[in-house]
Amino acid sequence: MPELADILRLHGPDYMAIYQDRLLPSHRRAIQDICACRTETLGGHLYRCPQCHKEHYQYHSCKNRHCPKCQNDQVERWIDQQRALLLPVPYFMATFTLPGSLRRLVRSNQKALYHLLFQASRQALQKLASDPKYIGGTLGMIGILQSWTRDLRYHPHVHYLIPGGGLTLDGYTWRPAKYNNYLLPEKPLARIFRAKFRDLLKKAGLFDLVPPQIWRQHWVVDIIPVGTGEAALKYLAPYIFRTAISNRNILTLKDGLVTFRYRDSKTNTSRTTTLPAQQFIGRFLQHVLPRGFQKVRTYGLLHPKQRHLLAIVKEQLHPDDPVTAEPSREPSSPHHIPPSPAPVLCPRCACEMVHIAEIRRKRGPP
Repeated sequence: MPELADILRLHGPDYMAIYQDRLLPSHRRAIQDICACRTETLGGHLYRCPQCHKEHYQYHSCKNRHCPKCQNDQVERWIDQQRALLLPVPYFMATFTLPGSLRRLVRSNQKALYHLLFQASRQALQKLASDPKYIGGTLGMIGILQSWTRDLRYHPHVHYLIPGGGLTLDGYTWRPAKYNNYLLPEKPLARIFRAKFRDLLKKAGLFDLVPPQIWRQHWVVDIIPVGTGEAALKYLAPYIFRTAISNRNILTLKDGLVTFRYRDSKTNTSRTTTLPAQQFIGRFLQHVLPRGFQKVRTYGLLHPKQRHLLAIVKEQLHPDDPVTAEPSREPSSPHHIPPSPAPVLCPRCACEMVHIAEIRRKRGPP
């Protein structure tokens, strides 16, 4: 089956020629990196089997966060790190979605408006949670930006994983959520979110670009209980380390048309769609984030600078267990020897291969 890199190698040059005046640097870099990933362009190593003398080339990966070949090995590591921070309380997932009529503006101003989406949603959550009628304390929040639907359409929204409760303003008392299946009321939260986003748009100088009727619409916020939080971590992790589409879901590339499959969220059935290659590339690139943009953010108790408060909460909830504010790490020392890389095994006879040469990266952009 074809891969995303095959589509970009074949049709990417035409796409860049058509949109060269409007192509963002991050989009151009994503195309170049994905095309070069695990090819001789990026260099690598040559191995030979001492038993059957078969030679094997192992090329470097591009490490671009939008490449479907890279970063998959980080998913389990991230889940393990976040699992160490889970509290023994019910967890909730809150999702903040921008209205469809705002999406064109957001797509044209991604770096600024993605940041405002995080700010407005985080402030709305904390404002309502500060009310003693609901929580009366500081929440802990992990926020993750997602911009795509399963068929690659543009749909910017933020998911938050939130422990059910908060730390009072004095910083010493944990106040649990009043119910195991209820955190905060959605309709008031949506109204606060809309007001916060509007105020932030005014400060950013973008308010006049928004049609007035948007502020009269109902904005959508959903909050659902997610048990202990572990299942939610596994659900959210792919959005952090994987791109909008994986290579296994690209079925065919033929006569300038790309066919890919996706799972319909309403019916939970597998469906396929076919797009012209140029349109497919455009759909993919609209989910490429601005360079350096942080798509995962932590707030309140879960912010790294507040781990001492998280330790206080853990001690209250588990007074007999040892408390660690940070996941354990091996101390660094000048005598510390990093682990050896895994041996390269011969695909023919499974014998450990011998490194015989280094392939240098080609000069210039990939």
